[in-house]
Amino acid sequence: MAEGTALSERIAEQRVGGGDPRAMLGELRRALVLVPVDGGGLWTAELGGVRWVCGFTDEAALARFAQARGTLHAPGHADGAWEFAELRGARLLDEVIPSMGVPAGVAVNIADPDGSMLFPPVTGIVPDAVAVDRAAAADGAGSTAAPGHGGERDR
Repeated sequence: MAEGTALSERIAEQRVGGGDPRAMLGELRRALVLVPVDGGGLWTAELGGVRWVCGFTDEAALARFAQARGTLHAPGHADGAWEFAELRGARLLDEVIPSMGVPAGVAVNIADPDGSMLFPPVTGIVPDAVAVDRAAAADGAGSTAAPGHGGERDR
């Protein structure tokens, strides 16, 4: 998945203090992201009052997540296969996140301590209507928040 590789490279650049956060966001928007499916819906986790859609840049990153969870298969899947949806990052940000009805963002490669990145529900990342900082942006303060790195907590 060359698109995921480009996103991984942009994340790596950002994590070492280089790179351009806007370019990284653009790469997420263009990338095909693998999102595990759980009970008919997309896999999410809650942390800090935000619902995070857990996405992965490739099957290897998804496998590392499965291994970090102590299981090589998804709950309820006796055949050992992880079911996942492949979604364009732009669709996650512009359609899926707004439809969730709660503050939500995208957490990429959460099992990779040096390669994870959070794209929080703020102006400039998600649509303004669902951005948690939309009141500050409307007041002219705007958001200078860049995507951030962080941990994850299982649902």
